[in-house]
Amino acid sequence: MIEHVVTSGTFSLDGGTWEVDNNVWIVGDDTEVVVIDAAHDATAILDVVAGRRIKAVLCTHAHDDHINAAVLLGAPVRLHPADDVLWRRHYGDGSPYLPLEDGETIAVGGVELEVSHTPGHSPGAVCLYAADQGVVFTGDTLFKGGPGATGRSFSSFATIMESIETRLLTLPPETVVLTGHGEATTIGAEAPHLAEWPARGH
Repeated sequence: MIEHVVTSGTFSLDGGTWEVDNNVWIVGDDTEVVVIDAAHDATAILDVVAGRRIKAVLCTHAHDDHINAAVLLGAPVRLHPADDVLWRRHYGDGSPYLPLEDGETIAVGGVELEVSHTPGHSPGAVCLYAADQGVVFTGDTLFKGGPGATGRSFSSFATIMESIETRLLTLPPETVVLTGHGEATTIGAEAPHLAEWPARGH
């Protein structure tokens, strides 16, 4: 079971602030779930969870618009430690998280999510691949239309392209890409066009 809620708020980094809509993904069954990228509005997320146990909050990366409701859900928060500097910019030292490790598998409600470290948009960005469901949750690493932005601190266009080419384009082309913002796509739809994308400055 994969459920979805869009929440709205702001993203701030490098002295700027932007209005954003975020995709929050809830994966599991009728008794337990994980929440992927708890953004902006804990109440809206908990309304979809509807009393089920939240096994963990999984963060694809630690930009503030993806973590700013994470600690409000009353569950362990998981994050790749390479994004610690971004986490601390938002939470300081007062809200610990548990590390996500590359290659780790997280099981919830009959779904297995494999963690794949895909740096570039941020140092600790990860994607979560559910092979049996044929979906990958890419956060801000890959969108419909190309790679995530790399024009701000702690990001690298060369690194994100390497991550996409080695960790995502190796997935079956029919794999559905569920993103951190905007519409879904597939690996097969994006693969032919990625070489056309220049380094993105936003």
